[in-house]
Amino acid sequence: MLISSYNPNELGDTLICILNPDADTQAVETKKDVTRIYDAETNVTLGLNFAHVSSKLGKVPVIGQVFLSQEQINKLNTYLQSVGFEAELKPDLESKFIVGYVKTAEPHPDSDHLLVTQTIVDHDQEVQLVSGSPNMKAKIKVVVAKVGAMMPNGLIIWPGSLRGVKSDGMICSGRELGLPNAPQKKGALILPESDDVFKVGEAFDFTQGAKLFQPSAK
Repeated sequence: MLISSYNPNELGDTLICILNPDADTQAVETKKDVTRIYDAETNVTLGLNFAHVSSKLGKVPVIGQVFLSQEQINKLNTYLQSVGFEAELKPDLESKFIVGYVKTAEPHPDSDHLLVTQTIVDHDQEVQLVSGSPNMKAKIKVVVAKVGAMMPNGLIIWPGSLRGVKSDGMICSGRELGLPNAPQKKGALILPESDDVFKVGEAFDFTQGAKLFQPSAK
């Protein structure tokens, strides 16, 4: 997994690369322009911060999440090796926002407002997602933020559980997806069932999604 972000206004010319969720015991090691954050117990790398990244990749034109190309990853891996770190960056270019189909939605065993869904995403994969959306039900098309997604507000989706029930991702509202004019309240974004623009298993098209909330959209 690789989630990269760049915010020069807040962090300067530094690229943040997240590889794994936070650990209870973290340690830090810096070699030249790279800071490695890792699990002190397992030595698994949690993240890598590249200072002065423009000197390695050229100008980074994106503020926010950055989708690194294979060429850019090769350059960063070469730099990692040159300073004595392992070249462990791998590309992750598949969209993490997928049009899903809620196959079933059953009551949570320990909650009166949560539902446990079995939802079909890409590659015909079925994932368990716990949802608190008041409009959640079976047999609807939704937008799923898969594990590894970075939400517009910077939140990263990791595997987790809600009241003891496993949940591998999140069913999103229009507000959570940052769509213009989306209702600023709880409730999953239910996609038009017959609309071929949003096909189950395909990446969610944010441009088309924004049109759902235009005044003329029905």
